[in-house]
Formats: sequence, C-alpha cells, structure tokens
Amino acid sequence: MSQEKVTYGPIHTPHLADATKVQQMRDYSQVGVNLFWQRQMIFAAAICLSAFYYELWLSITTLIFIAISETFDYLLFLRITRWRGRSPRLARLFMNRIYLGTVLSAGVISYFALGIALQQGATTHFLPLFFLFAAALFASMNNHHILPVLMLRLAIYGATFLFIPIWDIVRTGASIESELWTQLFTVVFVLYFIVDCSRIFMKMYRTNLRQLEELKAEHEKTKIAFKVKTEFVSTISHELRTPMTSIKGSLDMACAGVLGEMTPQMEKVLKIAQRNSARLTSIINEILDLQKFEAGKVSFDIEPLEVQTIIEDAIELNQAFAGNLGVTLRYAKPSDAAGIATDEKRLQQVMSNLLSNAAKFSPAGSTVKVTSVKHEDKVRISVIDEGIGLAESEREKVFDEFSQIDSSDQRAVGGTGLGMNISKRIIEALGGQIDYFKNAGPGTTFYIDMPLGNGSGRELAHGIHVKDMVNGDGPIGDEEPQKPSGDRAAA
Repeated sequence: MSQEKVTYGPIHTPHLADATKVQQMRDYSQVGVNLFWQRQMIFAAAICLSAFYYELWLSITTLIFIAISETFDYLLFLRITRWRGRSPRLARLFMNRIYLGTVLSAGVISYFALGIALQQGATTHFLPLFFLFAAALFASMNNHHILPVLMLRLAIYGATFLFIPIWDIVRTGASIESELWTQLFTVVFVLYFIVDCSRIFMKMYRTNLRQLEELKAEHEKTKIAFKVKTEFVSTISHELRTPMTSIKGSLDMACAGVLGEMTPQMEKVLKIAQRNSARLTSIINEILDLQKFEAGKVSFDIEPLEVQTIIEDAIELNQAFAGNLGVTLRYAKPSDAAGIATDEKRLQQVMSNLLSNAAKFSPAGSTVKVTSVKHEDKVRISVIDEGIGLAESEREKVFDEFSQIDSSDQRAVGGTGLGMNISKRIIEALGGQIDYFKNAGPGTTFYIDMPLGNGSGRELAHGIHVKDMVNGDGPIGDEEPQKPSGDRAAA
C-alpha cells in the first residue's frame, strides 16, 4: 500500500481570486475612501477659481461630471473594502469598474484643464497645467497600487498635458524661438518627473506588499508549528497524568498505613516519593492549564460568591502547607461583606498559588496576612508576606511564563514558572486585575482587584471579560485547586 505524503504549507484553491490582486484592489479602494473629502476640497477650490476668473458654464459642467465620477468611485470603493475577496468573477468585475472609474475621473480633470486652456488662448497656461501636474502627482502618490490603472490615468493626464502646448504651437504657427516651444519642453520634463515619482512610489508599495506576504507565510508556518506543539504537549501531559494519578494514589495509601505497617526507613523513603509525585502532578496540571489557555479552550462557571468565604476556604486549604514551613496564614476579616460573580474553582486556584508562594518565600515564624477591602465598584484581595520582597522592576519576569527571578540551579524554591502567568490569565479572563508592589517594610503585597456584583451568576457573567469562554470544553483540570509549585519567581 502506498503511503500518502503529507506536507504543510499554504492551501491553493483555484476557485479563489488571486490574493495579491485582491490586496492591491483593497489598498487602492481604502486609500480612495480615506482621501474622499480631501479630493472634494481640492475640486471645490479649483471650481471656485474657474467660476470667478473664467466661464461659469465650464465650472457648472465640471461640477456635474465630478459628482457623477466621485459617487461612482466612492460606492465602488466601499463595496471592494467590504468584499471578502473569494470570487474571481467579482474580482474581474471590480477591476473593470476601477478602469471605468479611472477613465471618468481622469477625463473630468482633463476636460476641466483643457477647457480653461482653450479659453486662455496661446499663453503660458499656468493654472490648467498646474492642475494637471497636481492631479498626476496626487495619482503617483496615492494610486500606485495597481500598475495598469496608474498607467491609464497618467496616460490621460499626459496626453492632455502635451496637447495644450502643442495645440498652441499648431494654431499660432510659432517658430522654435517662441516661448510656446519652451512650454512644450518644460511639459516633457515635468512628465518625466511624474513618471519617475510614480515608479519610486510603486516600488516602495510592492516591496511592502512582498514583505507583508512573507510575514503572512511565516505566520501560517508558525500557526502550524504551534498547533503541532500544543497537540504534542497536551497528549504527553495527559499520558503522564494518568499513571501519575495512580502512583500518587498508591503512595498516599501506603503513607497512610492502609497497606500495612511500615518501618521508619520505608516511611521516610515513601514520604519523599509522595512529595515528589505531588510536585510532578502539579507541574503537569500547570502545563495543561497553560496549553488550554493558549488554545482558547477555557470556560468558566460564573456564580455569585462572597469574597470572605472564598478567602477563608483558601486559607483553610493552605494552612497545613504553610504550617509545615513555620508560617501562619491570617485573614483580617472586614465588617462588611463583598459579593462578586466569579468562578469559585478558578479563583481558589489563584488564591492557593498566592498563599503557597507567600508561605514559601516567608521566613519561619512569620505571618502572611490576607485582607479584602471594597473600593467603589471593586474589591481588592491582598496577600501580604514578610519575605525579602520583590522589586517592581521584575514584574515582567514575575508574570511571564516559564520565568524564574532566580533561575539558577541553586535556587531555594522550585517551580515551573507558570503559576503566576496562569493566575494572571485567569484573573484577567474573569474581568479582574492582578499585580504586586514591594512593601515599605519587609515583604511583598500581591493583590487581586475584582468587580463587585449582585444577582444571578448568568446575569453577572455578561459584565465580565470572559474572553476565553469561546470554544470551551469545560474548566481546565478536574482536580481540586492545586498548591502551586512555588512560583514566586514566576512568582
């Protein structure tokens, strides 16, 4: 049986319009929309000058033609900018209409300039030639996205540009010594300048377009690589979690004496294995959390809760852990209650991370204080430790993923560097904010600001930034809130 070779790369579909041409049409149309009012101001000034110094009928007819041309172009440009760029038939239709709009608008400007020149007679024609020059330069700067369109517009302007001095020479029979010939030579020089400007602007645009396409191609490759990495990490993490759960359960049973009496030496060895299995389980859960956040597959169970209850439960959950380190957890409970709408499991996960970090980085015999204070439409939960303190300049490392402030092999506290990064993602997804500051005395204060709310969980959820609730497949992890692996360095 032959094996089919699978390659990753851009998908080419013959039924779709050419992406480069679509982008060029969109850029051309977007510029046309953006400069609409600027063009109207220029036209208004030119028509006012013509009406005052030349024939009124020329100004009126030009105004009518401009209104028709600009309306046609503007509606076409709006339609192209909203177009999804998939139909080759529509691409051809739009391109043909762009050509038609170019002929109309360039023809109106040429008609206007030629009308003034014919009324002036054989002279220098400063005003009409300046209008043509300005229109050509404007096109070179702003209509260089599609080469055939620019060439068509410049050809119309150029033909009118040359016709005006040539017609003066023909109808007057001027000799080569006449200034009319000087005007013709000047026009030729100006046309060369305009063409050169157009070439430069087009080269710059095409370079930028090519770089944009290269960036898009690299982005697609990165997305594919990220997807492969995410699937690999997810698979490995799940495959590791299943046996680790069995190992941890067996060790817990053995350490609890369920499997029989143990000698002191056996108990010591099993306790070490139990601690490290718990640490590995915590690391696996953190990696799974991060992977699901990055994949956008996180959902939250929003319900109305009391802040005091959440804090008391978190302290009770982490009190034994802190006690083993000689640290006391204490909650300064306020007199007034504060209600919020949040995911209890997720907020407990964040609180456990903050409390365990504070305990690990505090000296034995110290106290970690927890407070909750209402301020306007928010409540601030603070975890205040008495450790060495974190410099505020280290904020990027504290909340970055896989980051440790002390990343040396001799660091006192372990951890993946994911705990605070995941906590930040959770709090921000719930519409809150997490940050820290160094205390005036010893230690650091980490705080969480959450919006206050009353009512049903379903109603309150609409007022919260639950940006990761799309494509959710349930809360991350099925375990109770884990004691994070000590990421004060992450923190």
